[in-house]
Amino acid sequence: MTYLADFIKRIEKNDYPGFLQLWEEYCYSDEFDIEEYRRILQEARNSPLVVPFGSHVEKGLILWKKIEKAQDAHDILKLIFQIQTSHSESLYTVALEFLQKKYPEDTNFGEKIRMIGLRLGENFQGAIGNYELLTHMSKGNFVYHSGGWGASEILEVSMIREELALECEHVLGTKHLSFANAFKTLIPIEKEHFLARRFGNPDLLEQQARENPTEVLRSLLRDLGPKTAAEIKDELFELVIPEKDWNRWWQNTRSKLKKDTRIACPKHLRLPFTLLEEAIPHEVAFYKALEEKPDVPKTIQMVYGFLRDFSETLKNQDFKSSLIQKITDLLQQEGLHQGEILSLLFFLEDLKVEGKRQEAEDLIVSLEDPLAFLGSVEVISFKKRTLVLMRAVREDWQELFFSFLFAVEQNTIRDYLLQELHETAEIEEKIAELLKHPLLYPEVFVWYFQKILDKKSSLPYASPTGRPLFFEAFLILFDHLSKKAEHKDLGKKMLQILLQGRYRVIRDVMRESSLAQVREFLLLSTKCELFSDHDIKIIYSLAEVVYPELSKSRKKVEEAESYIWTTEEGLQKVRDKIKQIATVDTVENAKEIEEARAHGDLRENSEFKFALEKRARLQAELRTLSEAIEQARVITPADIAQDYVGIGAVVDCENGDNRRSTFTILGPWDADPERNVLSFQSKLAQTLEGLRIGDSFPLQEEELRVVAIRSFFDGA
Repeated sequence: MTYLADFIKRIEKNDYPGFLQLWEEYCYSDEFDIEEYRRILQEARNSPLVVPFGSHVEKGLILWKKIEKAQDAHDILKLIFQIQTSHSESLYTVALEFLQKKYPEDTNFGEKIRMIGLRLGENFQGAIGNYELLTHMSKGNFVYHSGGWGASEILEVSMIREELALECEHVLGTKHLSFANAFKTLIPIEKEHFLARRFGNPDLLEQQARENPTEVLRSLLRDLGPKTAAEIKDELFELVIPEKDWNRWWQNTRSKLKKDTRIACPKHLRLPFTLLEEAIPHEVAFYKALEEKPDVPKTIQMVYGFLRDFSETLKNQDFKSSLIQKITDLLQQEGLHQGEILSLLFFLEDLKVEGKRQEAEDLIVSLEDPLAFLGSVEVISFKKRTLVLMRAVREDWQELFFSFLFAVEQNTIRDYLLQELHETAEIEEKIAELLKHPLLYPEVFVWYFQKILDKKSSLPYASPTGRPLFFEAFLILFDHLSKKAEHKDLGKKMLQILLQGRYRVIRDVMRESSLAQVREFLLLSTKCELFSDHDIKIIYSLAEVVYPELSKSRKKVEEAESYIWTTEEGLQKVRDKIKQIATVDTVENAKEIEEARAHGDLRENSEFKFALEKRARLQAELRTLSEAIEQARVITPADIAQDYVGIGAVVDCENGDNRRSTFTILGPWDADPERNVLSFQSKLAQTLEGLRIGDSFPLQEEELRVVAIRSFFDGA
């Protein structure tokens, strides 16, 4: 379709002279492709060039007369009349002769000719399509309203009033439409059209979608064109398949679509499914894909997927033999890495080629770097198969499996490794390492944490004493990951684990925990940025159900949050400021107002306006400070915790080079950034809050560690 690409380029550049010149050349072509011709007219109709092109599209009749198939000729002529604006005598004659020939028995022919503008011949744009719409308009037939009403059923047609009544998919009540507006917005659709079936009898369509989903999908793609998975969902979700059944229905349907020879499934999620004109056997499609000469990894994935989805094709002995030869040829290529070799050997073993099992075992025995080798096997099921083979032929399999456990990425592979190592003496020590260093293996930690939540499990730490230990480490990891953009998805997964089932995990773990452990959970929870305020309140409530005495401390915390903490010196500063405003600044401002008023003409007196604005600022500041005084609470030694960072704490920290920094956490009225005196409301103070000696925190692209915590009063 070389001409089509040229036409599209000129449309994109809004180059009408170039487009028209190309059209002239195209219309006098000796040979043309009917699909290309159709696409050119469609692109023109939907482009900004359609208005000027309407005066010249008539030249396309030269090619139209050469079309042999009646349906193709009909489609092209309909497009020409949708575009044309010349209303020439030759077009008039073509339209009249075409309709007379197609509808020789129509008793209302003359009336319809009048309605579509052919009787006077002054304006008959869209004449072919409009006549067909009039012929289609009868009670019980369906149309599609392009203006937003959707699929519609015709309830009544009046040729006298030139009006029809519709029941529509997307609007309530009966809608009435004149023929003139119908010509602009309605598209006739048959009763078997997907949209008509969905609107006219959705219950029957749902039944068909459940019994024969591929047939319904064929109908959808035939009538609506190629659709992505998301677009298919838009057409069927709730309208045909209820929300509660959708996931299971789509999974079942997707597996059947892969085996349908009329539907081309996309390689990527965002690409569309397409209905093929003719059924293509799976073997043919497979070999056609191989003709594109994909590299070895892609070929392995293709062969694996094909044998998984279309194993019945192996009944064809010729195809099976050719596939064996193809895989054997691949094995002879130079530069294959060992993972690719093993995958090809697995294929040949599955195809019943003798001796390949032994070759695979010999390869496994000879491995020098089993971990790197396992990573080079890309098909996940082949990874597990490799491990099964490794367990059978290598004496050091346990040692290898322990080295794999924290290194592999797929949970299914970890599950197999854990299953094989479960009965070994060393497994508890390995899991203790995971508990001690959750930040080193975050994905593995979350995977194992979910494992031990099962109270029937016999895994290490899957006990009333073990789960609280893992839960504490889980919250520490959760807080750490919430600050790491690269672990955003894992952080969301952890949040989902904690919130699902109305906080079931948190509720169950608290029942197994001591009061001291629950206090630690609450402290860690308040530091986790991904928890909302509502989540924190729920977690506190769950803790109070298990340990009612926590409600008292919670009230103290809530009261403390309403205070403005300050020292005596900070409080005195605010009192002095209030006195300054009330007795000095306000009096001076009153004098400024009187002096400015004496200048006259208050509308143009800028000094007077400035003085009034200053009075408003002073009054607002005085009111704010007075209200703040009511919330102020002077810090006392009893308010300062000794074992973690809080209000009134002096925190000594060291970086990796043992350079020491000291931060003091007081109220906002005492803050002095130059001396590292922080307001407890500041971001850094909130980061430090709750930390204990030995804990670390990030600051300006370096990691600091808390080495000492003491009271502000110790150095006062």
